[in-house]
Amino acid sequence: MTVRKISRRTMLRGVGTALALPLLEAMPISLTPAVSAAAAAGKKSPLRTAFLYVPNGVNMADWMPTAEGTKFELPAILKPLEAFRSKINILTGLTLDKARANGDGPGDHARAMSAFLTGRQPRKTHGADIRVGQSADQHIATRLSEETQFSSLELGVERGQQAGNCDSGYSCAYSSNLSWRAESTPNAKETDPRQVFERLFGTGTAQERASSRAKRDRTNQSILDFVREDVSTLKRELGAGDQRKLDEYFSAVRELENRIERMRKEVTTRPTIKPTMAAPTTMPTDAKDHIRIMIDLMVLAFQTDLTRVITLPFANDGSNRPYPQIGVREGHHDLSHHGKDESKKQKLKQINTFHTEQLAYMLSKLSSVQENGKSLLDQSLIVYGSGIGAGDRHNHDDLPVLLMGGAGGQVIGGRHLVFPKETPLMNLYMTMFDYMGTPAKVFGDSTGKLKL
Repeated sequence: MTVRKISRRTMLRGVGTALALPLLEAMPISLTPAVSAAAAAGKKSPLRTAFLYVPNGVNMADWMPTAEGTKFELPAILKPLEAFRSKINILTGLTLDKARANGDGPGDHARAMSAFLTGRQPRKTHGADIRVGQSADQHIATRLSEETQFSSLELGVERGQQAGNCDSGYSCAYSSNLSWRAESTPNAKETDPRQVFERLFGTGTAQERASSRAKRDRTNQSILDFVREDVSTLKRELGAGDQRKLDEYFSAVRELENRIERMRKEVTTRPTIKPTMAAPTTMPTDAKDHIRIMIDLMVLAFQTDLTRVITLPFANDGSNRPYPQIGVREGHHDLSHHGKDESKKQKLKQINTFHTEQLAYMLSKLSSVQENGKSLLDQSLIVYGSGIGAGDRHNHDDLPVLLMGGAGGQVIGGRHLVFPKETPLMNLYMTMFDYMGTPAKVFGDSTGKLKL
């Protein structure tokens, strides 16, 4: 059988539907400026990057290894990542100076989240005159915008506000948004998995997309049913390996659809107290389910190369969300101010560990997707961390930061790297910009680049 070459941008189309494809052997690699350096070095796959954020700092005694280099034990909070040790670097000594007061008084949570990717001091205001700076994800996204359908994807788990006073005179926009398109323009995150799915795979007019979704709901059809004819035609033109890859991809899409639908039904079938109540949302109520379905959407977006830049905060900074599913009914923020109370510290460790368990789930998903003989994790560069060190101290030095993935062979993992005190966190992003093919002369309060 003669296998036809197909474009990397090939889409399977139906009414109100456009299903992107994973990278297949039948797809030639184009040497676009953003990936030409990687391609020239024999790396055929594009690089992806994601920034994951956790609020309120961590219990640092259970986070920081006692030894540098490669011969260290993973502390309690990081134990869930043991299987991926060789893909992870623990970075100690990084500082977010612009999250400090610097004369502006209280408001550490708002400053921590808004400065985490910008390295800029947010203007203290709860009015419309917010200002901080462009974030690192958007520096990369704007330079890769012609490569993918979506220049970036902003996901979230906890809803936020774009106005109002949320932290000692700071706008809610600061503690709710991780990604900033420009200094006064935050990129609001999408927390509804169904909306994200429809954004990724819907097409046509709003009416056509609504009609397609309504029909799928009414007839219990999959989005795959709407592109069945294109699927049959395509598979006849592919080799056996690509056909298997497609089958695995379609199974993942269908499984994700089923999970979103189950969540929707669980919410919409709950009895209401009063018949006049507004219709329930489609939001998952369990934090674990919510985080994991957002991770699945992230992996799917990377796999199909719909975007190469994603942000995903697990909650807003200052979040006081309880975690009853792991036996913690007190609020996260309240527990972070433990005052050395051992009971509170143990519950805080439970929350911190719960978050790294979800991180391990993400690493597992990325590792399971193969692309040109390497895993998607090997072709990615992912930051996980917080703009606060220890929540009880509200410090912004010695931040808990992980760097994960291989960046196409440019990064070696399995190390605990300790940098000199007061090393700007932005120096990490400067190094990442080089790896991603989007270099910068300076970013935020950077003073140089990290040697990784």
